[in-house]
Amino acid sequence: MYESALKLAWELRLFGVHESLQRRCEYALHDSQHPADLLSLVLQDEQLKRKSAAAKRLATRARFRSQCDIQNWDDTQNRGITKAKLTDLKSLNFIKKKESIIITGPTGVGKTHLAIALGSLCCQANYSVLFQSASLLFETVHAEKAAGRYLAYLEKLKKVKVLILDDFALKELTHDEANILLEILEERYESGINIVTSQVDPQGWNTLIQDPILREAVVDRLTHPTDVVKMKGESFRKKKVGEA
Repeated sequence: MYESALKLAWELRLFGVHESLQRRCEYALHDSQHPADLLSLVLQDEQLKRKSAAAKRLATRARFRSQCDIQNWDDTQNRGITKAKLTDLKSLNFIKKKESIIITGPTGVGKTHLAIALGSLCCQANYSVLFQSASLLFETVHAEKAAGRYLAYLEKLKKVKVLILDDFALKELTHDEANILLEILEERYESGINIVTSQVDPQGWNTLIQDPILREAVVDRLTHPTDVVKMKGESFRKKKVGEA
C-alpha cells in the first residue's frame, strides 16, 4: 500500500518521511486524523531527521576527543556549578550575548567534560564547533605554515562559531605562540565564541607571556567579554583509580 509513496520519498531524499510514513498513516487511519495534520507530522519528522543529521556532521567536524552529554551531568557532586548556572549554560545564552566561556578548576574535576558537553549542545543548535587542545593548536599552526596554508587555516578558524581551547596555560607561551594566538583571536573577535578550559584562573595568565604589550592584548581578547565558570572538587580520575 505504501510502496509508491515510500519509493518517492526515498528518491526525493526525504529520509525522515520515509522512516515515519507508514507508522504515521496507520495512526491517522486509526484516529481519523485530518490529512493536514498527517502532512504536518511527517514534515516535522523530516525536519527532525535533517536536524539530527546536521548535528552529527557538525559533531564529527568538531573533533571532540570524547562523547559528553550535558543531560547526563551528575549534579549530585558539588563541583561549584549551581543548577541555575547549569540551566543558563544549557540555554546557550552565552552565544546570544556573544560572550565567551572560561572554565577553570583543578585537574580531573570535569572542565573538559563540560566544555565538550556545551560544544555538543552547540552542534545540536546548528553552530559549527572545533575542539582543540592548546598545545596541539600551535603544532597544527606550525604545520599549516610550513605547508603554505596558514592564511587558509586562519580563515577556517574564523568561520568556526565556537572554538574550544582545552588545557590552556599549562606552560608559558613563546613569543611566536603568543603572536599566533593573538592573530587567531583577532580574526575571531566579534564573529566567534571561545570556550577555554584552564587549571589557572585568568588572573594568573599574566605570567604566560613575557612581552607586556603582547600579553595585555592576548589576555584582553581571551577575557572580554567572558563568563568565568569556576569548578571545584576532587579529581574524578583519582576516584576511578581508587574504586578499581
